[in-house]
Amino acid sequence: MNNLYLSMAAFALAASVSPGPVNIMALRSGTQFGFRASLAHVTGATIGFTVLLLLTGLGLHELLAVLPGFTRIIQWAGVAFLLFLAYKLAIDNGVIDAAEGSKGPSAWYGAMMQWLNPKAWLASIAGMGAYAANGDTTMIWHFTVIYFVICYLSIAAWAYAGTALRQLFKKPALMRGFNRSLALLLFASAIYLLLV
Repeated sequence: MNNLYLSMAAFALAASVSPGPVNIMALRSGTQFGFRASLAHVTGATIGFTVLLLLTGLGLHELLAVLPGFTRIIQWAGVAFLLFLAYKLAIDNGVIDAAEGSKGPSAWYGAMMQWLNPKAWLASIAGMGAYAANGDTTMIWHFTVIYFVICYLSIAAWAYAGTALRQLFKKPALMRGFNRSLALLLFASAIYLLLV
């Protein structure tokens, strides 16, 4: 049983810490607003993902199998959202908000990002398919709790990395270049999703 939990943790880590839209925005938020102001995004994204994971384990994946058009709608909404985020990053003026108490993205924004994030849907379906395909409610809950902890720490690590980069981007021109690089990554992610 312990090996199963280690396997769950490894899956959660690989899926959570790898680059994706939510992590890119956590990195950007850490750079723009600092670590503490980014924690609302980290918390919202973690809760949003684990709710999606839990619902997938409790039967959402069966609904998707019956309504394949809904999967396509989610994919197109995700692509549109990625393109919107890329646009917002590309036009950002590059001025770091250094004011005390400045606010980063909200928890609601982080949660919404996960529900429109194709990577989150794939991780939920693949994870529950691998560890709780038989519908064992206990395993679904165990996997969800393990994933919550690892997802939170992973997204927080990206926000912290952004905070560490904050000193490098004091000049707006450098920050604009950084934001445009992140915008390009999000744009490439959106194009990839259109092609698969």
